[in-house]
Amino acid sequence: MGAREAVDRIVTGGVVAIIRLPSADDLLPAAEAIRDGGVTAIEFTLTTPGALQALESARIKLGRGILLGVGTVLTAEAAREAVRGGAEFLVAPNFNPEVVRAGREAGVPVIPGALTPTEIVQAWEAGASMVKLFPANVVGTRYVKDLQGPLPHIPLLPTGGVSLDSAAAFIQAGAAAVGVGGEIVSTELLARRAFPEITACARTFVEAVKGARERPVPSAPPIKPIEGPDTR
Repeated sequence: MGAREAVDRIVTGGVVAIIRLPSADDLLPAAEAIRDGGVTAIEFTLTTPGALQALESARIKLGRGILLGVGTVLTAEAAREAVRGGAEFLVAPNFNPEVVRAGREAGVPVIPGALTPTEIVQAWEAGASMVKLFPANVVGTRYVKDLQGPLPHIPLLPTGGVSLDSAAAFIQAGAAAVGVGGEIVSTELLARRAFPEITACARTFVEAVKGARERPVPSAPPIKPIEGPDTR
């Protein structure tokens, strides 16, 4: 699969589910539950011990219908190791040109993190396939809408504290897709091994994004003229 096709699949699906766990024991059942909810792109973070080892098993178990990526990729060596392990896309919380370069050399899309317009443009010009707006909950949906004016050509993936309500709002504001972690795979659900509930959470996010795309984008209210004092 080429990098362009992988990005197209992320955008079409609209949701990247991020699994960040204290151990790899529940990675596979959590990923299966997310897949059953209709999410088609799943990210295993390198902060989960054994994440790369679980990636191969996940590929066999989940099939080719799921795009599997690796997140929290902070160095070029980590990027290369993730690609060797079967990662189909790479994600980072920051912008490291060496990570972007390593992914491009391997033909794998890289989604680095950025927050300011300068960081976003630098990441894009370095070869990022998308830019992860992180932490998105700090700046909110209006920030994404404002970025669309000067930077409509850069696909953004808001991530970090994205809730069910804000997921739809980010899409309406112009985001290409959203990254969702604990709102789908919460520690509370995992503690109870409530995988059917994880499936239900994943499905609600998929449906929220789909609904947001089908609704017309609200127009801005008309600007009222400034009225001065009546001098007649």
